Amino acid sequence: MEIVSMSLLFIIISVVFFGLGVIYRKFRTENTLSSAKEEASKIIEAAKELAETKKKEVVLEGKEEVHQFRLETEKELNERRKDLQRQEYRVIQKEENLDRKTENLEFKERNLNKKEREIELKSQEIEVIKNNQFEVLERISGLTTKQAKAFLLESLQDELTHEKALRITMYEQQIKEECNKKARDILSLAIQKCSGDYVSEATISVVALPNDDMKGRIIGREGRNIRAIESLTGVDLIIDDTPETITLSSFEPVRREIARLALERLVADGRIHPAKIEEMVEKARYDVEMDIKEEGEHAALEVGITNLHPELIKLLGKLKYRTSYGQNVLNHSLEVAHICKNIASELDIDPSLAVRAGLLHDIGKALDQENEGSHIELGVNVVKKYRECESVIHAIHAHHGDIEPKTALAFILQAADTASAARPGARREDPNNYIKRLEKLETLVSSFPGVRNCYAMQAGREVRVMVKPEIVEDENMIPLAREMCKKIESELNYPGQIKLSIIRESRAIDYAK
Repeated sequence: MEIVSMSLLFIIISVVFFGLGVIYRKFRTENTLSSAKEEASKIIEAAKELAETKKKEVVLEGKEEVHQFRLETEKELNERRKDLQRQEYRVIQKEENLDRKTENLEFKERNLNKKEREIELKSQEIEVIKNNQFEVLERISGLTTKQAKAFLLESLQDELTHEKALRITMYEQQIKEECNKKARDILSLAIQKCSGDYVSEATISVVALPNDDMKGRIIGREGRNIRAIESLTGVDLIIDDTPETITLSSFEPVRREIARLALERLVADGRIHPAKIEEMVEKARYDVEMDIKEEGEHAALEVGITNLHPELIKLLGKLKYRTSYGQNVLNHSLEVAHICKNIASELDIDPSLAVRAGLLHDIGKALDQENEGSHIELGVNVVKKYRECESVIHAIHAHHGDIEPKTALAFILQAADTASAARPGARREDPNNYIKRLEKLETLVSSFPGVRNCYAMQAGREVRVMVKPEIVEDENMIPLAREMCKKIESELNYPGQIKLSIIRESRAIDYAK
């Protein structure tokens, strides 16, 4: 019971203290709220005062800015008004100037019109005077105006023709002297750098034998050995009374060289029968093909060409065994290449293209005995096939005048080819063909009207023509010489150039009795 009483007492005391605490906190809260309200009302009053102050300041600043903006605007407007006034003044001045100029132009126009009328009147007076003078002149001379004009034109034409011929002669002579001197200097320098000698070659080869008994062994029983050699090589063997010698004849130089090598090896070996002949011919053919390739590479290397097509190199090598008028074509091509290079260097033209054109210009001669067509056509086709440049192709096509040369390289190749082929000793010519060419040259020149006699001189390098003075006048000699040269160029083939001299002579003969 005592414990229960104590618990109840403790509970009652706790409730009393709790109630006292609640009453205390309520009282304290009410005091705090009242003080907070007082402070808040003070803060609000202070804020209102501060806002009023700020409002007044902002209003004052706005008024000042508006006033400043108004002043600046008025200043700018004043400046624009002044600019407008100045522009208006300039416009007025320009209008006044235009008015004055217009008045001056009108005044000048009136003066010009007046002068034009005066000029027209004077022109009419002059025309009347001129007609009167023409009538007087016609009466004095007995010729009409048209007749007098025709007479004057005819006289003037004769004088102009004579004067023109004289001037043409003078200018041509001057230009020829200068061009000939320059060309001689360039050509002599180019040829001097690559001068060389040629030995004339023929279309036959000679094989020396140790004795005449070897001829019988080469012929073989019933001619089987000689038939085997001829069928395998395509070369004719000529066995005659010439001691210890067999002649090989063929227009195809490569076959002739193969036959020569094979026959020399057969003679050295001593065993001559169809099987051995076939073996030796195959070996000789292989050796010649290798020699062709090496010669082509050597030729290209000698002139400094490194990017030549392999097939073109083989064709160049074949030119070693090809001759033209006794002149070795490969040596001729190398010489032309060197001359082209030297001339091109003197004229500031690409020497690499000149060398290429010079080396390949006669490449068609390696094919002309196996294919139809001229060596120029075949050469142009083959260099086109292997993609040579257009300037080289054109130079090859034009180097004998088949087409008109249009580039400096084409003219250089023509000059170099002529210099190499036409120099003394480079080529040989059959006497009968030489005589026929001279006769044809004289006949061609004699076909022109007014020619009395003509003479081919200096081995066909010069033609002297005697003309009839009563038919050919002095002023007609230059056009006649030009026509003769054109006909010679179009109808004759010749190395180098031909000098044409026309001689007109008038003789007066009388007898004193």
